[in-house]
Amino acid sequence: MNRQEPKKDQPAPLVCTKDPYKEPHVPRKIRQIEFGIQNPEEITKCGVLHVYERSLYKMPERAPLSNGVLDKRLGVSNKNHVCETCGQKLADCAGHFGYIRLELPVLHVGYFKNTLQILQCICKSCSRVLIPDPERKQWLRRMRNPRVERVQRIGLFKRVIDRCKRQKVCPYCGDYNGTVKKATGSLKLIHEKYSKNYELADKMKDKLSEAMRYNDQVRPNLVRLADDLHALRVQTLFRAVPDEDLDLLDIGGRPEDLVVTHLAVPPVAIRPSVEMDGASNEDDLTVKLMQIIEVNNVLRTGLEKGLPISNLAENWDFLQVQAAVFINSDLPGLPAHMQPPGRPLRGIVQRLKGKQGRFRGNLSGKRVDFSARTVISPDPNLQVFEVGVPQHMAVVLTYPERVTPFNIEKLRARVLNGMGVWPGAKFVQQQNGDKLFLKFGDRRRVAAELRVGDVVERHLEDGDIILFNRQPSLHRISIMSFRARVRAWRTLRFNECACSPFNADFDGDEMNLHLPQTEEARAEAINLMGSVHNLATPKNGDIMISATQDFLTCAFLVTCRDTFFTRATASLLASTMSDCLEQVDLPPPAIMKPMELWTGKQLFSLLVRPNARTKVFVNLEMAEKIYSKKDEQMCVNDGYVCFRNSELISGRVGKTILGGSKSGLFGVLNSDFSPMAAASVMSRLAKMAARHMGNRGFSIGIDDVTPKAKLREAKAQTVTEGYNSCDNFIIAYKKGQLQLQPGCNAEQTLEANLTGVLNNIREIAGRVCMETLHWHNSPLIMSQCGSKGSPINIAQMVACVGQQSVGGKRCFNGFRDRTLPHYPRGDRTPAGKGFVANSFYSGLCATEFWFHTMGGREGLVDTAVKTAETGYMSRRLMKALEDLYSHYDGTVRNAAAGIVQLTYGEDGMDPVAMEGKDGKPLDFERLLARVRATVGRIPVAQGGHLEVGLPSELEGEINRQLRRPEFEGALWHRGSGAGGGGGGEEKAGKEVTISNKGNGSNGSTNNNNSTNNDASATPSFGVSSSWCSSAFAESFRDFLLKQLQRYRAARERLSLPLDARGSSAVLEYAAGQEGLTPRQVSTFFDLCLSKYDTKRIDPGSTVGAVGAQSIGEPGTQMTLKTFHFAGVASMNVTLGVPRIKEIINGARTISTPIMKVALDIDGNVRSARIVKGRLEKTTLGQIAKHIKVVFNPGFISHADGGGGGGGGMGGSKKSALNYDDDEDGADGRNMLVHDGG
Repeated sequence: MNRQEPKKDQPAPLVCTKDPYKEPHVPRKIRQIEFGIQNPEEITKCGVLHVYERSLYKMPERAPLSNGVLDKRLGVSNKNHVCETCGQKLADCAGHFGYIRLELPVLHVGYFKNTLQILQCICKSCSRVLIPDPERKQWLRRMRNPRVERVQRIGLFKRVIDRCKRQKVCPYCGDYNGTVKKATGSLKLIHEKYSKNYELADKMKDKLSEAMRYNDQVRPNLVRLADDLHALRVQTLFRAVPDEDLDLLDIGGRPEDLVVTHLAVPPVAIRPSVEMDGASNEDDLTVKLMQIIEVNNVLRTGLEKGLPISNLAENWDFLQVQAAVFINSDLPGLPAHMQPPGRPLRGIVQRLKGKQGRFRGNLSGKRVDFSARTVISPDPNLQVFEVGVPQHMAVVLTYPERVTPFNIEKLRARVLNGMGVWPGAKFVQQQNGDKLFLKFGDRRRVAAELRVGDVVERHLEDGDIILFNRQPSLHRISIMSFRARVRAWRTLRFNECACSPFNADFDGDEMNLHLPQTEEARAEAINLMGSVHNLATPKNGDIMISATQDFLTCAFLVTCRDTFFTRATASLLASTMSDCLEQVDLPPPAIMKPMELWTGKQLFSLLVRPNARTKVFVNLEMAEKIYSKKDEQMCVNDGYVCFRNSELISGRVGKTILGGSKSGLFGVLNSDFSPMAAASVMSRLAKMAARHMGNRGFSIGIDDVTPKAKLREAKAQTVTEGYNSCDNFIIAYKKGQLQLQPGCNAEQTLEANLTGVLNNIREIAGRVCMETLHWHNSPLIMSQCGSKGSPINIAQMVACVGQQSVGGKRCFNGFRDRTLPHYPRGDRTPAGKGFVANSFYSGLCATEFWFHTMGGREGLVDTAVKTAETGYMSRRLMKALEDLYSHYDGTVRNAAAGIVQLTYGEDGMDPVAMEGKDGKPLDFERLLARVRATVGRIPVAQGGHLEVGLPSELEGEINRQLRRPEFEGALWHRGSGAGGGGGGEEKAGKEVTISNKGNGSNGSTNNNNSTNNDASATPSFGVSSSWCSSAFAESFRDFLLKQLQRYRAARERLSLPLDARGSSAVLEYAAGQEGLTPRQVSTFFDLCLSKYDTKRIDPGSTVGAVGAQSIGEPGTQMTLKTFHFAGVASMNVTLGVPRIKEIINGARTISTPIMKVALDIDGNVRSARIVKGRLEKTTLGQIAKHIKVVFNPGFISHADGGGGGGGGMGGSKKSALNYDDDEDGADGRNMLVHDGG
C-alpha cells in the first residue's frame, strides 16, 4: 500500500487497522413510540428564530420583515422566493418553525381541563397530592401496574380526583384546600378557599379592612372572595410537584409544561400569503400571530416601565385569550369585548377537526386521480363480475403496463394509436427516466424504440380490474372490484343482479369507478374485493348478489307446469343462456308424441348444469311462497321446489329459491361448489330472462286491475258492515258504555276498536281480491314470485286503499275538533279520520286524496330525518369498534392488545360462511340429501337391500365415526369402557353418543355403566381444548340420532324387525332409503368436518368494523315510527332508529320501558287478576259515580266562643277539590268532598 508523505504543516492522517463499524441498512422494529408535551427548551431548539416583530413587510419594497411572522427563514409561500434556512424553493422546502417568548405565561386552552384536574389533586401551598402517605402508596401501586389498560387507567385517575376532592386539609403542610373551578366568562381558574371556611374568610376580611376604607368597590364584592390561580402561580405550583407524584396524576412529562411560556410559530408554508394587485391576503394564523406579538410587546413595555397593575392584568388577560384563540377559535363564554369582530378566525384545532379538517378531509378521504363518475344503467348481457365502461372514460383513464416479451407487440399497437384513438396510450416511461408524451412527436419512432422494461401508460381496456362504488358506502360491499368491458355510449352499465350490495337503482343514480395503478393493487382488489368473492354479506351470510325483478318473473313463468317448448324455442332459449359460446346438452324431450316438447323445468335445469362436463350437482328442497303447506312435491300450487343432482324435479322457482336466502340455489352453489359456479348461473339466467321476456312479453294493463263484480259486491258489503260497527262504537263511547281495554281510557279504547275494524275491512277486501284475480294476472304473478309488490299493493289498486295513518294513529285534527272543514265538529267516523274506501282504480275523492298525501308526507320527512340520525350513529359505532380484529390465538383484541373476547363469537366461526338457520355452521339436512344423491346405492338385484345395515349396525358405525379425534373433548367422554373386541367398541361408542343425553332413554344403553363412569366425565368448554365447539359436536350427534330413529320408524311402518332382516328384499331396500350405507356415513362425516374447518374466522379479520357496519347499514332501512302492540291500544313501543340509539347511547331512562313478569302461580286467572289489580293504577273517575266541583272562594268556617259543638257551621268545613275524569271532561261529572272537623 503506497502512502504519500504527509506535509509538514498537516497532521498525519489516522490509519485504521479495521473497517469502522457501520449500521446495517436493514428494517428495524420500533419497540414503542412515546408522545408528550414539548417543553420550552425543545420549542426553542426546534425554532430557527425568535419572532418578535409585529409588522409583516418591510416597506416600500414589500419584502418580508426580518424577525416577523413572514420571515424567509420560516420558509416561503411564493414559488419564486428561496428559503433562507435551507436554500430550497417552495416545492422542496416544507418550512421551518419559529417561536415567540411570552413575557408572562398563559394557560394552554387544549390542556385547560387537565390543568384543572391536577390543581384539584394537589395542595395549593406545598404542591403535594392530597392523599395521606400510606394510602398514596396503594394508589401508586395500582397506577403503575403495567397490565392496566388505558380506559382502566382513566377510571383510576377519576377515582384519585374524587378522593383528593374529599381531602380538605393537606396531610403534609396542614393548609386548607377548597374547590378549584373555572371562572365564568373567562379563561381563569379560581380556588374557592374562603366560601366554606369562615375562619379563613374572616382573616382575609381583616387584611382587606384597610383597602375597604379607601375603596368603596371592595366591600360589595367580598361575597365572591376567592383565590386567583393565574398562570404564573399555576406554573410555580406545578414546578414544585415531586416526581414520585406524577404517576398518580396520570401525566407523562412534567406538569409545568402544560403552561405556555414559549409559543411555536408554524412555518409559512401552512399559512401562505396570497398576493394580488400590490396587496396581500394573509392567513388567519398569521393575523392571530401578529396580534399575539403586539400584545406581548405591550406587556414587555409595561413591565419595563412599571405600568399600573390593572393595565398589566388587562393586557395579560388579552394575551391569554389571543393565545387560546390561536389554538382553538371556538371558545364559548368569552366576554364580548375580547371576541374578534367580523368572521371568526380558524385556529389550529379547526384546521384539524371535523369533516373538512386535515384528517377526514385530506388524509382519510381525499380527491383522487384515475377515477370516474357518471349515471348507471342496467345491462343483463354483462356477467355479474363485469362493468360496462363508456369509451369516453376509457381514453382518459390509463394503466401503467410494463413491457415484457409477451406484450410488446400489443403495447406497440397502443403507442401507434396514440391518445386520441381507443385502445391507445398516453405516455411512455423509458428506463432511463425519460417520459414521452404521445400527443406530440413521432409515435412510430417511439413504438419502434420500445424496449422490455419500459412502462406504457395505456388506455383502460377490456378485462382491466376496476373498483366500483356507490355512496353512501354503508358497508364493506358498497365498494367491490369488477372487470371492465369498454362499450359505446355514455353510461356505466352492470348486471342488475349486483344492485343489492350497492343499494342501487336506475332512476338517475351515479356511481364511482377507480382504476388501481399497480399489479399488487389489482391482485388484492380482484381476490379480496372481487364481486364473485363477495356474493354473501359479512353481516349474516345471506346472498346479496342474486336474481331480482324480471329475472325472478321469467324463472317463475318458465318453470310453470303448463309451459312447454318445441325443439326450436327450447334450442333458442338454451343458446341465449351463454350467447352460443357454451356447449349445451339438450335433454330428451318430456313429451315425445304427437310432437317433441320440453318443459320449462328441463330448460331451467340447463341453467344450473348446461352440459355433462359441468360437475355441478345441486341437491336442494325448499318451499316457495305459493306452497300450499301440504303434500310437498305434489303441492297443488306446485310450490315445493326440489332439485336432485341439478335437475329441477318439481316447483315453480321464485324469490325464495333465487333470492338472497343462504339455503336457496345461489347460496348452495356458493357454499357447496364455488362462488364462480353461482355467478355463472346468475349470468346465464340474466341473459336468458332478458331475451325470453322480450320475446314473450310481460306488461300490465288497466284490465289487470279492474275489479270483478263479485269483488265489488263483497267490498260494498264489507265497507257497510265496518261503517255500521264503527258507528256502534262511537255511540257507545258517547253514552259512556264502552268497555275499556287494559291500560286505556275511553278515547284510546275507541281509537283501538275503530282501527281494528277498519284494518279488517282492507284485509277482507284484499283476500276476496286475490281470490278473484286470474292466475295469468301480471300483478298477481309478480307478487307470487316475489319480484315486486305484495297482496296489499294489489288490494289497494283493485279493492280498497284503506286507513291512512300519521305517526301510527288515524289522521289528526287540522282544524278545531275535526280533520278538515268538510266534516262536523267532533267527527270520529272512518271517512272523517282518513279512511280511504276507494281503490286507485276507482280513484280517490278530494278529501281521500288529502288524507293520502298526509301519510305520504310523513314517509318523506321520516326518510330525511332518518338519514342523518343513522349516519351519525354508524359513524360513532365504527369509531368505537374499528380497532378490533381477530388474532392467531383466536382472541379478539383492540389496538392496545387488550382482550375483548377470548374466542370470536364464542365459537371462532365466520358469520359470512354460516350455512344453517340461526347462525348454525352447517345445514345437516341438505348435506345429507347431497350425500344420498351423490353416493348412490347398488340395485336390489346386486344385493342393494343388504347395503344399509340393521339399526344396531348403523348405530355402531355412527358411534365408531364419532370417536374420531376431531370430536375429542367436544363431547363428554364417559371413560374408555372398551373391554376388547368389536362389542366393547360399540358399547363405548354408545356411551359417547347416547348416554350424554342425560336421561338414559335409549334401550340399548347400559345404565350401570353410565352410572359408574359418571365420575370420569370431563366436560369441555369452547374450542380451546377441542377441534370443534361442543355445541357443534352435540348438534351433529343429535342429528345422527334423529336419522337413526327415522330408520327404526321406517322399519316399523313396513313391519320389518329391528334386529333381523325381513323376508322381502324390496321392503328392505325401501326401508334403507331412510338409513345410510357405511360409505354414506363416512362420506357425510368427511363432508361435514371438512366444511366446518373452512368456516373458522381468519386471523386478522376486521371483526369490529364488520360488526359496526352490520348494525349501521340495516339502520338506514329502519323507520322512526313506533310499533303498535296488537290488542293493547295505548302501548306504543319505541323501535327502529330511536330504540337502537337508546341501546348504543346506553340511555339510563328509556322512553317505553316494558317488563315481562312471569307469575309464580301460572294458569290461575284469579291470582293473575289480583296481581294486575295491584300493579294497575286506578283513577278517581273509574270508581266515583258522581264528581262535583265546588268553587266557593273565601269560605271560612269559624266557631263562636262557647260550647264544644262549634259555631254557625256546626264545627265542619268544606273544601273543594277539582278532578278531571278524562282528558276532555266529556261528561263533566263532579264530586263534593266534605272534611269533618
